[in-house]
Amino acid sequence: MTETSDALAGLVAAGGVVVLSGAGLSTESGIPDYRGPTGAARRHTPMTYQTFTGDPVARRRYWARSHLGWRLIARAAPNDGHRAVARLQAAGLVDGVITQNVDGLHSAAGSRQVVELHGRLDTVVCLRCGDRTSREDLDRRLVAANPGFDVRVDVVNPDGDVELDDDRVAGFRMVDCTCCGGGMLKPDVVFFGEAVPAQRVSRCFAMVGGARSLLVLGSSLTVLSGRRFVSRAATLGIPVVIANQGATRGDGYAALRVDAPLGRVLTGLADRVAAAVPSARGGSGPVPAATPVAG
Repeated sequence: MTETSDALAGLVAAGGVVVLSGAGLSTESGIPDYRGPTGAARRHTPMTYQTFTGDPVARRRYWARSHLGWRLIARAAPNDGHRAVARLQAAGLVDGVITQNVDGLHSAAGSRQVVELHGRLDTVVCLRCGDRTSREDLDRRLVAANPGFDVRVDVVNPDGDVELDDDRVAGFRMVDCTCCGGGMLKPDVVFFGEAVPAQRVSRCFAMVGGARSLLVLGSSLTVLSGRRFVSRAATLGIPVVIANQGATRGDGYAALRVDAPLGRVLTGLADRVAAAVPSARGGSGPVPAATPVAG
């Protein structure tokens, strides 16, 4: 492991790193992933865009479950992995972050130049007029429309909803867009079966093309949406480092693989590398201290 740590530190210390993160980076914040050690994919089928827009019953079920799940997502805080990425960026070593996550935790940890490939759960969009509003505002409206609709939940699914009996779903009242007076509301995230906006994809390709190395954190790379950036980096001769618990579909592209808990690995990396970089290298202010991780 020492040899791997040395190689990882050497690549990151050279700077020009672009991070590509997945759900595995947020599991230590209490948000499960689809395919990693939490195994959520084995018991949960994610909502598709076609089902959400075409099936009113499925849409009601989604909003009822998501209304409850949002409370847990909203309380989630950045973990040591997110903070370590922000420290590396503050030290001028990370140029930008591409995240497949919709939890907003990279930005909450202080990272900049974050491209949220699949959008954010804390924003809602109207599919008729395009108006965007905060999830907090929608939450207040749904609470008012559904007095007494309160079920204690302790586990949230990766896309922000929870398991809920159909009889509870049947009585749930949805609300529509207040801007255009009736448009269908949807979380401003890319559902399965929905295309990532082309401009967003182009920006990510440009970030990867200008990188000195690509650091993949907590992604199984099962979905092409993220894996295409790994294959592009490899095609361009840009070293790819994959840090993930378990095998990934991008392992064949990797110059280096790290299989270990990300919070511990990234905190150790930031402690080792960021502290050795003069602040003049590009950091913007003091580098926040790491939080110790047990184990």
